[in-house]
Amino acid sequence: MRPCNTCIIIIFFSLIFLSQPAFAEEAILTDINITNTRDNLLIFLKLEGAFRDKLKKAVQSGVPATFTFYIELSQVRSMWPDKDIADLTFTSTIKYDNLKKEYKITRSWKKHDPSATRSFEEAHALMTELNRIELYPLKKLLKSKRYRIKTKAEISKITFPLYLHYILIFPILWDFETDWYSIDFIY
Repeated sequence: MRPCNTCIIIIFFSLIFLSQPAFAEEAILTDINITNTRDNLLIFLKLEGAFRDKLKKAVQSGVPATFTFYIELSQVRSMWPDKDIADLTFTSTIKYDNLKKEYKITRSWKKHDPSATRSFEEAHALMTELNRIELYPLKKLLKSKRYRIKTKAEISKITFPLYLHYILIFPILWDFETDWYSIDFIY
């Protein structure tokens, strides 16, 4: 007895979609630190588990990848809903140049400073770390008030030209996002 084609298709897509949460659980934000300079609130963080073997191989074959970091700053109020203060987005894009044998990394917060390196380890660090990012001016925060910073990261879906993304299944496996991470502090 031959199994029906519809059953095979349903099983195939079920395996793909059921396996997605396992991939999403691997990427996490770590070393999240909130500090300040004399004038600004700063954040430092790292994204770990983002470069899986399939993504690394795709990047090394010339397919660009973009990591997006979302950061929200709000004032926590007990009797009222929290007051949204800032909603920021930062992106890091990596592209490998096969002719030059180097990785080019473009970061949205360093508009005039694209980086190029031949080392994958250095490119990895540039893509997955936010260091000394200015979030908000301290003079606009109220003293002795409670604030919350929420952050998460995701890798953008890689889309191929001419509707190839409808045929190729592996780009689905590269799409992930981390959970939201929160830090409360009093200024």
